[in-house]
Amino acid sequence: MKTKKGLYWAIFIAALGSVLFGVNMAAISGAVSFIKDVFILNDTELGLVVSSMIAGCLIGAFTIGSISDKIGRRKALIIAAVLFTISALGSGAAQSSIHLMIARLIGGIAVGAVSVVVPTYISELTPPAIRGTMGTMNQLGIVVGILIAYVIDFCVVEMHEGWRLMLYSPIIFAVPFLLLTIISFPESPRWSVMKGDLISARKVLNRIVDIEEAESELEEIQNSLKVSATNTTRVSLSDLFKGNMGKVLVIGILLAVFQQITGINAIIAYAPTIFEKTGVGGGTALLQSILVGIINFIFTLVAVWLIDKVGRKQLLLWGAAGMILFLSYITFSFYIGNVDGLGVFISILGFIAFFAASFAPVMWVVTSEIYPNKIRGLAMSVSTAISWVCTLLVVQFFPIMLGGMGGAFTFGFFLVFSVLAFLFTLIRIPETKGKSLEQIQEELGLVD
Repeated sequence: MKTKKGLYWAIFIAALGSVLFGVNMAAISGAVSFIKDVFILNDTELGLVVSSMIAGCLIGAFTIGSISDKIGRRKALIIAAVLFTISALGSGAAQSSIHLMIARLIGGIAVGAVSVVVPTYISELTPPAIRGTMGTMNQLGIVVGILIAYVIDFCVVEMHEGWRLMLYSPIIFAVPFLLLTIISFPESPRWSVMKGDLISARKVLNRIVDIEEAESELEEIQNSLKVSATNTTRVSLSDLFKGNMGKVLVIGILLAVFQQITGINAIIAYAPTIFEKTGVGGGTALLQSILVGIINFIFTLVAVWLIDKVGRKQLLLWGAAGMILFLSYITFSFYIGNVDGLGVFISILGFIAFFAASFAPVMWVVTSEIYPNKIRGLAMSVSTAISWVCTLLVVQFFPIMLGGMGGAFTFGFFLVFSVLAFLFTLIRIPETKGKSLEQIQEELGLVD
């Protein structure tokens, strides 16, 4: 198999959406204490401001699947780019907590949209031999965005109203993302075939692989979808729960849930707050957050390197084991009341490292692989939306849990779900390494 530059260019543009995902999720972390003081918020109100983006993610994730199945992956990402731009401008200019919540809700809709469409698009575009590696580009974009957000926060924290600059920061990527999706972003060939547009599908495939392979891939897609040029079959929500599809959907949903409920977004959004609990604050806490972002980035590269070598399931098992180890230390430290700031900091970095090399990228890859072509967009929406529900609950209640119930209970909660994630992976997750989407579909009993 010989891939062409067109494949990598298309994935690069898609991954810009993932960068915006990361920037939007993490930029507020450095602004949390300022927002709380400026708008005079209690812990519950602060949680609402931070989690308003997650509420938007839920809306975006749940609705974008059917929308992208109808209008295409490309147009769906163009809509997301517009929403990112509006959100950044609105967040930075917010004059009240309500104004900020609305702006972040809009940004959340865009984040939810790219959380579904980007991994779906990459899985539909990429040949099997490198689909795992290319699939991790989604998560790599997210962690790059998180790291960039932490660096920006650190650089502007001492400036006058620097917290507003933190909230404006997504505009740096939103405008280029919008322009590139409009000008030079190809549509998914599988979506084109699903809509009966074989000419467009062939044109895109010829841009990413050799002509002979493009024809073979086009034939395989046609056979799997069982469509002709005039077939425009629509899929309903009820189709997701029929036969074996229902079992596969549950696997995808639970994997997405475990990715979020083990606490990653609470740590990303409230990293400086957590570090303040260990006795550091201000610029030092933000600097430690940058280190979190660096570790996140480095170990995502580890996942990029390993995912098509050792497979998805092994990465998930090793990742869960490492998360359990470091969460156990953090929980025990808070429980005995002798919190060693350095030890907790190292353990958070360890948790981030194992998560970044496993559940962070692998969840997106596996869920985009196990759903059949015909209903992938809608199925991704359902599983991703439910994972965002878990994220919403975690981000909303984390400051309340940490402030009212203490670190032992809070991190113990994440520890329990990490153990469950390990057991679930061991028992239920299939290995999809090196298989075409059509082969995976057949092995899961999703072929009529």
